[in-house]
Amino acid sequence: MLKEERLDFILQKLKLDQKVKLGELSEALQVSEDTVRRDIELLANNGLLTKVRGGAIPHSPNLHNFRDRVHELEADKNLIAQKALQLLQPGDTIMLGGGTTTYALARMLPHDLPLTVVTNNVPVVTLLCDHPSVDLVLAGGRVQKDAQVTLGAEALRMFSQVHVDLCFLGICSVHHEIGITIKDYDEVEVVRAMMQSASRVVAVTTYNKIGTAETYKVCDITGIESIITEVDKQMELLMPYAEMGINII
Repeated sequence: MLKEERLDFILQKLKLDQKVKLGELSEALQVSEDTVRRDIELLANNGLLTKVRGGAIPHSPNLHNFRDRVHELEADKNLIAQKALQLLQPGDTIMLGGGTTTYALARMLPHDLPLTVVTNNVPVVTLLCDHPSVDLVLAGGRVQKDAQVTLGAEALRMFSQVHVDLCFLGICSVHHEIGITIKDYDEVEVVRAMMQSASRVVAVTTYNKIGTAETYKVCDITGIESIITEVDKQMELLMPYAEMGINII
């Protein structure tokens, strides 16, 4: 089998199974594990997968630009937002992280529900400016234009000075062994600061980001209390998280 055929086989199997293992690929391709390891290294260097010990897992399917993502899987994000609403109590102080799933939650906040919302999500701020019952706090700093979030020292300072009941974290990638990872190094410290300011951290994510990983690690999986997703919590891919004590909603 030609090298290009091997690479395509690896990518197709990864798409189908959401993970590949060196030994299984070696047997299927009838080449050595060293050859498979080099193929995976090449694919990883080209940004097509994430290399892990003994194999590889997918990258997050996320497009980075907020405008390109806001209507992607919109019905799924709305279902996640509806589930998240069940966790809210009148008078709560909550944090909404970056991303389009937290934006969907902000869009659904009932007008008669009094909340304080702390966020670095610029579209969320624009949306909630007209909400009659929300006390709104924007973390300042440099605006990352593609993701439309604020970053830097000012955002970190704000998050270090607040305490919230719930942090709803829109995540890029989550993996039960690797943890929470993101694509942008500049976001790592800000996301960590958001999590540290909260009594409870809830990851809100569509199913296609579960079992994926990116370059920069935010925290281990134990850094979150719950995962809210759009699919049945009994699905096999979610089982490792439940077994580790993560609440699946």
